[in-house]
Amino acid sequence: MTKETNPAAAPAPREERRESYAPSKTRWGVAHIYSSYNNTIITVTDITCSETIARASGGQMVKSDRLESSPTAAMGCAKKVAEICREKGINGLVIRVRAKGGHNGPKNPGPGAQPAIRALARTGLRIGKIEEVTPEPHNGCRMKGGRRGRRV
Repeated sequence: MTKETNPAAAPAPREERRESYAPSKTRWGVAHIYSSYNNTIITVTDITCSETIARASGGQMVKSDRLESSPTAAMGCAKKVAEICREKGINGLVIRVRAKGGHNGPKNPGPGAQPAIRALARTGLRIGKIEEVTPEPHNGCRMKGGRRGRRV
């Protein structure tokens, strides 16, 4: 009992149909945005965070010290970093936002964090995940201000 098949009625091979709708390969990187009240620093690394791909800070964009943390400087940093990422073949980013934090610093990021994220998204890079990685104290050092706290 052998079954004969008609070669004219056979469907097209799977490989031919798959090529037409195959999505482009996304190469991911990690963008570390450190945003304090004095500066904004953006560093892009590979997905293992072991090799630095691009780096820029607010001081490279503006001339005066007081403008290093401004939203304009942060947007310039993001554009510069995005351009370098495109050259190196990275087209997707996982974003990690960090403020000063710790036992004595402010826990909320500076004024340059949000414009930097917005500028990275506008350049056409895919944004995978945005996470907040500010260091949180576990009651290690004693806060300054004395026994009764800071008196205003």
